[in-house]
Amino acid sequence: MYDLNLMLIFAHVVNEQGFSAAARKLGVSRSSVSKAVAKLEHGLGASLLNRTTRHLSLTEVGAAYFDYCTRISNEADQAHKMIDSLNAQPRGVLKVAASVAFGTLHIAPAIGDFLRRYPDLDIDMTITDRVVDLAEEGYDVIISITRDLPQALIARKLAPIRRKLCATLDYFNEFGIPTTPQDLVKHNCLDYIHSGDKGLWRFQGPDGDVSVPVSGRLRINDDEALSQVVLSGFGLALLPTFIIGKDIQAKRLKSALSEYIPIDQYAYALYLPKRNLPLKIRALIDFLIERFGNDPYWDQE
Repeated sequence: MYDLNLMLIFAHVVNEQGFSAAARKLGVSRSSVSKAVAKLEHGLGASLLNRTTRHLSLTEVGAAYFDYCTRISNEADQAHKMIDSLNAQPRGVLKVAASVAFGTLHIAPAIGDFLRRYPDLDIDMTITDRVVDLAEEGYDVIISITRDLPQALIARKLAPIRRKLCATLDYFNEFGIPTTPQDLVKHNCLDYIHSGDKGLWRFQGPDGDVSVPVSGRLRINDDEALSQVVLSGFGLALLPTFIIGKDIQAKRLKSALSEYIPIDQYAYALYLPKRNLPLKIRALIDFLIERFGNDPYWDQE
């Protein structure tokens, strides 16, 4: 293996026209520079420098070898300048995966503003609810809503994910507005399949946790589809506000039992542990935290 450090030290000696000047430039002792050049010559089996007490010159081999060392030194300088440039302003390609509902409704509408802020950055985004392997698939960051955080990843909270019990005003006018969780036994409770135990809704009220058996004529595996059924006036459901917030704000839906429903989920940005987090990842996360916050726009009635 070639020791590139020795080659760079040799290039400094030639450029600075002496061991002492090179040592000052590199911030090391003169003897360490001299030993480095001697080690390089020994490894090459060739003399690179003609040394006298007052003068230093290149041998024929040294002159040819110096040309290559200079190219390596210049390439190293360019590499450092490239890193400095990347650290100064987000640039390059950011590969993002986002869950279907949240990604479609809130990440995608934010991307245009983000890219306008950072003109040297491009995004490749995948909208999916499957489990994404960051390391194997080359993603920079995943936007996900979860209760169970992966142990191997770093997680940053982007926004709280609240749910509300809601129905249309026509439904509540016909069947009444529940004032306690126990009132739900009299209602057509439309259920999200992945919410937990079938036919059991959990609440957290002034007296602690409450589990209420519910029944209804529909179970469905998609919150957006479920919200459309609720908007038809057929029943009530526990729905995430990032989906139905605009419907509550427009009074197409009315919420009930808000004091009984805890915040038990968050939208997270998930990424691999890195000693120095790339600026493009940090920029996206900071932008989304700024955009959503602890009181996101979809919760502001």
